[in-house]
Amino acid sequence: MSALSVPSVPAPAPAPEPAAGVGRDPNLRPVAQGAWVLYDFANTIFSFAIVSGAIGLWLTDDARFGAGTGQLVLSLAVAISVGLNAIVSPVLGALSDRGGGRRLPFLFAFTALCVGPTAVIGFSGPLLGVLLFVVANFAYQAALIYYDASIKLVSTPRTRGRLSGIGTGIGYCGTVVVGLLIFLFDIPVEARFVLSAVLFGLFAVPVFVVIRERPDPSAPSLTFADVVSSWRQLATTIAHAREVPGLPRFLVGRFFYSDAVNTVIVVMTVVAVEAVGLTAGQANLVLLSLTVVAILMSFAWGWMADRAGPRRTLITVLASWAVGLVIGSLSLSLNGTDPVTGGPTPTVPGMALFLVAGAILGSGLGGVQVADRVFMVRLSPPNRVGEFFGVYGLVGKASQVIGQVLYGAIVFLLLDSLGVGAYQVAILSLIVTMLIGLWLVWPVSDRWAGSGEVADDGAAAPPPRLAPDRAPLEERS
Repeated sequence: MSALSVPSVPAPAPAPEPAAGVGRDPNLRPVAQGAWVLYDFANTIFSFAIVSGAIGLWLTDDARFGAGTGQLVLSLAVAISVGLNAIVSPVLGALSDRGGGRRLPFLFAFTALCVGPTAVIGFSGPLLGVLLFVVANFAYQAALIYYDASIKLVSTPRTRGRLSGIGTGIGYCGTVVVGLLIFLFDIPVEARFVLSAVLFGLFAVPVFVVIRERPDPSAPSLTFADVVSSWRQLATTIAHAREVPGLPRFLVGRFFYSDAVNTVIVVMTVVAVEAVGLTAGQANLVLLSLTVVAILMSFAWGWMADRAGPRRTLITVLASWAVGLVIGSLSLSLNGTDPVTGGPTPTVPGMALFLVAGAILGSGLGGVQVADRVFMVRLSPPNRVGEFFGVYGLVGKASQVIGQVLYGAIVFLLLDSLGVGAYQVAILSLIVTMLIGLWLVWPVSDRWAGSGEVADDGAAAPPPRLAPDRAPLEERS
């Protein structure tokens, strides 16, 4: 992978995973792990350049919807795309389990559905552009279900946190690359959609070329009847989830802390421009600098997830996020007012606190992604990974729907009367949901033996024992 190569992950003693033995598994080669990591690099380009940047600037431009209405339209577009995805997430995850456990064909289809519409948003009218973004963001969110679940293909239980950290860290390098291209070549907002689509598609290719899936030969083929019956999957998945100690509480907690995380990802560029007073170029440069912190800390969080366990890592990250949100809200109070435009203008104290808050949130952004997907693997039986990652995706996306609508509505309703204070009230709503999520996750154990994962003390966990009446759907066909 040249400059983006990742450290070789040594194969530990055989764990209760592939029967063929980890030493002969081609997906555990550094080249396969590098291909998996490069997909994180690819999709982070879309997340940063489009979701966190271009679409917000494009919609809030006066030539389209303006600041207040544009923020509301952005929030609704994200809410709709993520909400639709939340509805079908358990279905999408369960379908991949039924089709012999194959996930890469689904990953390819949704990646293509994201890249295509993204490329033409900048050349579209406001309403068509919003529609194309809804489609692209829906596909991006759907692809994450299969990408997160595919970590089992390229890692062992003892190295999962480490590889998740490497993936997150290298993924943020995608932010640096696209951010530098935008800054150095002063790429206009409209052209950023094309650039991001091309880079996303290019760096996503290796995961489909290098990694090989080994479908279960005893599993029946995916049929149209499976697709129809899968719409009844949610009730079945909830019943399955209740068998795992602590999993329902973890998922509810994820609903609350994901509200803050996902909302910040979408609005951070708009906040920097509209509430702090930076130009679009300055905001891009500041966020780019803070990404370096996220890259470095992702490796640290991955190391901590393997050493201390994903639960302790996640709790530490969420606590840091609560502190970062408080500091970020306070920083907005220290900015000045432009005497000509009446808008905000940054001051040295305000910018200092804003950068501190950004560094904390940037660090924690990588930590959440590293820790909670490893936590979810710890709580998932091997033959239900896709099914459980579907509901895992559902709760995160459902929270984003509510979070985006709430945040957008607060800014829209209070902007004229409170000005920058509207953004502070909106941020306070995120602090509350983050603390609720932290409280819910706190007592959940990450040492459930039924996952077949290696426990924190290094002992191999026994294979899962599931009640016959709760067997996976493909085993009951």
